Formats: sequence, structure tokens, C-alpha cells
Amino acid sequence: MSEEKQLLDSLMNHEVVIDVKSRYVYLGHLIDYDEHYLVLKQADVHDLRDSSTTRELYVLDSRRHGYPYNRERVLLRREEAISISKLSDVRE
Repeated sequence: MSEEKQLLDSLMNHEVVIDVKSRYVYLGHLIDYDEHYLVLKQADVHDLRDSSTTRELYVLDSRRHGYPYNRERVLLRREEAISISKLSDVRE
């Protein structure tokens, strides 16, 4: 089993935060993935251009207080992702 697969498997069914190349941040439950997509359920797709906060503060506030999801299911192209981690791993 590849290291990448092991790492993604360890995130399955957890709330995750995904930083992407654009000015968006994705929060949600990672429920599946394949070679092209990451699949989130009950996800918040947040456009940082619509907000006066930074990416870091938005994610930290979401960890502290929760987040309203605006998508029941999201397919995110893996090539867009810069990083992915458990939301519970976000620290102040």
C-alpha cells in the first residue's frame, strides 16, 4: 500500500480541511477518493474573497464553533489540493 493511500485512508470519515490553490477552503467529512477526486459530504466551500478574515482564522473559528455546510456532497479535483488535514488537528 502506498504512503499516500495510507495517509488518505487515515483521514476517511473524519472532518477535514482542504487548502487549495485558489482563494477557497473546503471543510467537510472525507467519505471517498480516487485518483482524480476527493469526495466530501456536508461540506462548506468557502470563498475567502467574500470574507474579511484570513484562511487560518476562518479554519480556526470553524474548528472552535463548527461550520454551516452549504453542500451536501462535493467532488474536489485532487490536483487542486495543496494540503489536507483533520480539522481536529488545527491548533491555535
